[in-house]
Amino acid sequence: MTDVRPYLGIARAPFLLLPFVLVAAGAGAAAYEGRFSWLASGLAVIGLLLLHAAVNALNEASDMRRGIDTMTERTPFSGGSGTLPAGLLTPRAAHAFGLACAALGGLIGLYFLPRVGWPMVPVLVFGAAAVLFYTDVFARAGVGELFAGLGLGLLPVWGASLVQGGRPGLASLAASWPAFFMTFNLLLLNEFPDEPADRKGGRRNLVLLLGRPAAARIYTLAALAVPTWLIVAVALRFLPPLALVAVLPSIFLVKPVAWALTKPQEPVPIPALAANVVWNLATNALLAVALFVAARG
Repeated sequence: MTDVRPYLGIARAPFLLLPFVLVAAGAGAAAYEGRFSWLASGLAVIGLLLLHAAVNALNEASDMRRGIDTMTERTPFSGGSGTLPAGLLTPRAAHAFGLACAALGGLIGLYFLPRVGWPMVPVLVFGAAAVLFYTDVFARAGVGELFAGLGLGLLPVWGASLVQGGRPGLASLAASWPAFFMTFNLLLLNEFPDEPADRKGGRRNLVLLLGRPAAARIYTLAALAVPTWLIVAVALRFLPPLALVAVLPSIFLVKPVAWALTKPQEPVPIPALAANVVWNLATNALLAVALFVAARG
């Protein structure tokens, strides 16, 4: 029987909580606007899980072929899973697995097309491009963080609202932007430990293009944009007052922002990398809960 553990490794299974909270935030916004479907939400989660696993597997296959994975100093949050350097799978098998996951995720997207209509087309096209071309095109063209924020942040939240039926409103738009900044920062902070290997492997990200201090300042600005936007969105009545509870996880930013402002030339502390992940997941989750509760009220 085939051992599934190497495939879970290249899919980065421990990090696949993100699709759940992204879809929850989008579905919560739709519920607040008066639209919700359990079936649509469940399929959206499965589809996004497959697409997230796909981009992770394709990234690992590419990084192994280019030698990046053999040069990285892995942390629990960066540097790849170590599955391919350990010889547990070949890059070809990882690439095939990634394409299979992308195809299955794409089929779920196509299921929604006749039910949602033309607004689903740009979601499908952009999503496919973000998955298939992230590693070998966008991450080597200086726009990897932007496409991560859109493809695994803003777009999934907006898309999860869209597939509920009807058309997303201001609440859905407002709930999408924090996800953009948080996924942008999720990738950006994880690029600091990989800086030497990424440089040798030909990547072009913000750390390499701008230098560590400037990239760290961008991280700080994007981080502060999340609680700021949530407060503004509530003040403008795009989101209900209860959504302010999603500001609370910003306390986890203390460690990564303190590092970014004072010691960006030094290695990112593991607790700061961990706090960055917890901030992302907790903010999306609490925003989703707040929107569902407000919808019931």
